[in-house]
Amino acid sequence: MSLLSEDPPLAWLLAGLVLMVAELVLPGAYLIWLGLAAIGTGLLGLALAVGFAWQVAEFALLVAAALVVGVSRRRRRRVSSVNAPGSGLIGRTALALNFLGREGRVRLGDSDWAARLVEGAPQPADLDRLRVVDVEGTVLVVRPEMSEA
Repeated sequence: MSLLSEDPPLAWLLAGLVLMVAELVLPGAYLIWLGLAAIGTGLLGLALAVGFAWQVAEFALLVAAALVVGVSRRRRRRVSSVNAPGSGLIGRTALALNFLGREGRVRLGDSDWAARLVEGAPQPADLDRLRVVDVEGTVLVVRPEMSEA
């Protein structure tokens, strides 16, 4: 408690560092903003040499600003589709391996996939080029690739 009464800006800096370390141990994306606000308050306290009441007001303003920045960044962040089944597969070309009716297997890249033809598509011959139009679970929905002549 003597640090707070003797040198409040250093107490703010120490509290900010503790909060930022706590964010590493207990990730929640909120302690980092409080830690940054506390460090900013400490730096302003060192630069401006204002009283403790002003430092508390600075901290409150910096917390509000940091939370606004954090929330706006989170809202702006696009939803990642890295683990979505269709990410990067729709629109790609696959080779027909063997089809019986509408069900079969295709080779896409270096992997074989279960596949289903779109309604009304003719059964492909082996090694025909097919276009992936959808992904249903682990089954690729494909249609014959139209030749561009």
